[in-house]
Amino acid sequence: MNFSKIAISCFAAFACIAASAQVNKYCMESPDGKLHADFWLQDGCPTYSLNYGETSVILPSGLGFEMRGVLKSEDISFAKDGGVIKKDLHPGIMLNGGFTVKEITHSSFDETWEPVWGEESSIRNNYNEMLAVMEKCSNDGVYKMNMRFRIFNDGLAFRYEFPSGQKHGYMVIKDELTQFHMADDCFAWWIPGDYDSQEFEYTASYLSEVPEKLPASLRSNSSTTPVDNSSVQSSLQMKMRNGLYVNIHEAALVEYPCMHLHVDAASHTLSTALTPGADGWKGQIQTPFNTPWRTIQVATKATEQLASRMILNLNEPCALEDVSWIHPTKYMGVWWEMIAGYGRWDYTTDFQTVKLGESDYASAKPHGKHSANNENVRKYIDFAAEHGFDQLLIEGWNIGWEDWANCNKDYVFDFLTPYPDFDIKALNEYAHEKGIKLMMHHETSSSPRNYERHMEAAYQLMNDYGYDAVKSGYVGNILPEGMYHYSQWMINHYLYAIKEAAKHKIMVNAHEAVRPTGLCRTYPNLVGNESAMGTEYQAFGGIRPGHTCILPFTRLNGGPMDYTPGIFEMDLKKWCGNDSHVNSTICGQLGLYLTMYSPLQMAADTPEHYMEHMDAFQFIKDVPCDWSESRYIDAEPMDYIIVARKGKEDGKWYMGGVTDEQARDFTIKLDFLPEGEKFTAVIYQDAPDADCFTNEQAYVISTKKVSSKDKLKLHMAPGGGFAVQFK
Repeated sequence: MNFSKIAISCFAAFACIAASAQVNKYCMESPDGKLHADFWLQDGCPTYSLNYGETSVILPSGLGFEMRGVLKSEDISFAKDGGVIKKDLHPGIMLNGGFTVKEITHSSFDETWEPVWGEESSIRNNYNEMLAVMEKCSNDGVYKMNMRFRIFNDGLAFRYEFPSGQKHGYMVIKDELTQFHMADDCFAWWIPGDYDSQEFEYTASYLSEVPEKLPASLRSNSSTTPVDNSSVQSSLQMKMRNGLYVNIHEAALVEYPCMHLHVDAASHTLSTALTPGADGWKGQIQTPFNTPWRTIQVATKATEQLASRMILNLNEPCALEDVSWIHPTKYMGVWWEMIAGYGRWDYTTDFQTVKLGESDYASAKPHGKHSANNENVRKYIDFAAEHGFDQLLIEGWNIGWEDWANCNKDYVFDFLTPYPDFDIKALNEYAHEKGIKLMMHHETSSSPRNYERHMEAAYQLMNDYGYDAVKSGYVGNILPEGMYHYSQWMINHYLYAIKEAAKHKIMVNAHEAVRPTGLCRTYPNLVGNESAMGTEYQAFGGIRPGHTCILPFTRLNGGPMDYTPGIFEMDLKKWCGNDSHVNSTICGQLGLYLTMYSPLQMAADTPEHYMEHMDAFQFIKDVPCDWSESRYIDAEPMDYIIVARKGKEDGKWYMGGVTDEQARDFTIKLDFLPEGEKFTAVIYQDAPDADCFTNEQAYVISTKKVSSKDKLKLHMAPGGGFAVQFK
């Protein structure tokens, strides 16, 4: 990764101090002077506020923690039977009052850095910073807690820093007490707080309506693990009544539990709700320690929010010395046919006699269609190679699928042993002869301990056979029991897997893991995540149109998503007897390759379905998944998005759009094209009578000579979209 530092200046001084009879306020401004933040101690409690010009965004909001200290030796005794008896933890340590400011330090920073892959070839990182050094004196010693603020043109971020050299160097978190007191009852697009999943459709409502609109299944605690009855997940997109767009999220989530947001409906105040561990405590810290950044992005237009790179900028620079092996990837997969019910992951139902890792599978009786068989995989390899794809994912290749998810089994997969009808050596050689690689699949069955005990051997197997990318999965309840997908323990596991993969020069695409917070800047081998309701749910009952028009504002704010677009056969009942329906048009699927950014893009449907629409499939073949420039042309959360991007390698411009259940017509200026040049626009758009529910495969392909001075009139059907290639 290359860095071009434009200017860096640092100075130490006391901030602009607004004196009053009660408090001294320390002021910060964004580089462009439009955002203004204040920090002060209100009766000893760290407090902040945020304005855009004269408009309040965040009203005075408290900061701090409630901690528990470590067990002392006198708190532990041993019973006669050898058991350990523990007294209660150290009395609560309240770190939200009693502080004094010891020093205020200011600095400015401005750099341009180049991502290994991304939506643009260079990113500017420009902010003003303030560090508030604080102390609290108590009967049991001195506590030090500093606040570091960074204010960008597109938002404010802050984190807590606990330096070494204080009474308790090790503390247990009971609660983080960060507040975001919104200046009005914002309109919000949200999914319910949940310790294990982000796989929900979005609700649109005012903050004050969140409790009453929470799904009944979550209110009853009957089927999931909600944070509480009034919590939502970040990245939370909101719109104030004055038209400002505000987004609350976190950046650089490392060695810390994932943050949810409790909603106080009466005061429209958001407060942090951390994911607990199995013991009920939220986490542990050992000084020196920095929390993740808490972020507040502010934009006057929806397109400005989509263009913000603040979350990436708050992460550390690339930690890998060699990134030459990391590359954007367009792939197909033996996947959708199993998701839709046409094939199966498991090889046999005779799992009771099977011993994992032994040869019993060779004599077990197969049933139905195991999709990851040699003949079927070769068919996919042939098609992917013929049409220029990079890799082919194969799920269900390894033993264990007969008895896995939510069975509370620590040892399910060994990530090494293939089924008898999957010749891993021969298929790899066949793929390499055709010029493509196979993509590994590691389903952990939510047993991270088992994955870690096999990880070195599993990654080495990938090296031996030439795999350089893995799709990992965490389906089911986490083992050990009582642990959650988003707890501190699991956050550490996800990062451990990424770091170990980097040692083997392996790219990671983690599904069912925690939602991204920009760590792909530090570890660019993290090329994708799921962590949201993806295309697979189109086969599980369908997804309402508009879902893909909110994800770029929320889930993608922290990093790319492996959404798996490209479905061409929407009538699953006609194909495989599945009563679900894919609520999109073919052109709506094409538009996703522009609006849902990822360096890892899948053509998710089967070769047979693509062969029926090869003219539309041509766009999937042509469109890149790495960009040198991106322009967000028009957007509104959960309604529609239109994006233009310039390919990093081919230098060509592409444009795509998607819409919700409403048909929309746009006249789009082409002023993003280079001046003085002529282009042929190849336009893929919904036919006039197309509809995502009734006429999904109706599209029109046309060409038109255009320049930067021209405009294009484009139509999107309900649940549809468009795609344009400029040659």
